[in-house]
Amino acid sequence: MTENDKNLANNELSLQQREELLVALKARFEKNMHRHKEIEWTKIQSKLEANTDKLWSLNEMESTGGEPDVVGYDKKMDEYIFYDCSAESPKGRRSVCYDRKALDARKKHKPENSAMDMAAAMGIELLNEGQYRELQKLEAFDLKTSSWVQTPPDIRERGGALFCDCRYGHVFVYHNGADSYYGARGFRGSLKV
Repeated sequence: MTENDKNLANNELSLQQREELLVALKARFEKNMHRHKEIEWTKIQSKLEANTDKLWSLNEMESTGGEPDVVGYDKKMDEYIFYDCSAESPKGRRSVCYDRKALDARKKHKPENSAMDMAAAMGIELLNEGQYRELQKLEAFDLKTSSWVQTPPDIRERGGALFCDCRYGHVFVYHNGADSYYGARGFRGSLKV
């Protein structure tokens, strides 16, 4: 096992991995200023360097194709908000059902994982419907794919789960059995730093 493998197993990044991730995040931040007007990168970087566990989660978002970027700042909590900003639902998080209960209920053709389990393992949360709609105000995402979103308990108790996409210039919210999964459906996450 290499040093990098040991670090990843402990939810830690090597110095080189941290530096590479910070370079990638800064480049994305500077390329997409419309997502975070009036926010300074130096303050974000300071927060990230002080919270290596959050850096690890951002690396997980990055390595699964999420292209995380800053979409806001919560003044009250003094936290920067990152969302997955890949044009389509992250490739490394597709073909998953909604949660563990749905995964366990499937008898045939089980997917490898669930959106909720993956998000928890990555240290992030699925976007809820409101967050998904806010993301779509920045630019159009999921024009060909769809993304699971946090589902209200009363819907989930009845076996359903919600997902969203953007078609015809509008955000659509749909329902499906929580145990369903498709090659074009993944999930988008959020992380506060």
